[in-house]
Amino acid sequence: MSEVNVEDHPSLIQTPQQLMVVVLLAFLVPILTIVMVTQLITGGLRIDRNSVEMSESAVSERLKPVGRVALADEPAGTSAAAAPTPPSAGAPAAAAAPPGKADGGKVYQTVCAMCHGAGLMGSPKFGDATAWKPRAAQGLTTLHEHAIKGIRTMPAKGGNPALSDAEVSAAVDYMVGHSK
Repeated sequence: MSEVNVEDHPSLIQTPQQLMVVVLLAFLVPILTIVMVTQLITGGLRIDRNSVEMSESAVSERLKPVGRVALADEPAGTSAAAAPTPPSAGAPAAAAAPPGKADGGKVYQTVCAMCHGAGLMGSPKFGDATAWKPRAAQGLTTLHEHAIKGIRTMPAKGGNPALSDAEVSAAVDYMVGHSK
């Protein structure tokens, strides 16, 4: 049999008081190190609450929304900017809708352009003939029904239940018309 030679190594911690000091330092040293490093990096940033940058108007300007939703009911000139044009380059502008008839271009701009302008969630992009061709092959009646009732990730009436079926159908006709 072989003999096992075990050597006793003396421990640096001999008493409970020494153990308490080591445990306390194990918590305090990393915390103090982190605080000192952050102070070194930030330079001890001091914020003057009376400065121009911290005024209420400057703060509200930095926090204001980037965009604004323009509703169809708003009178002209009350929105922050004019209604954007369709994303399709060279697409003819929508003619003004006759009285009593829904304006597909206006409905597209206010409701549909959010997703169909950028092609979000798999929606066919405005003016993209390749994307619209298989959908148009289903027929306008089917497209109208899908737009009114919703299909896959598209909510019913584009997420605006206040739209009439005629307005939704006019918007579909407008988009299909600009994709040929």
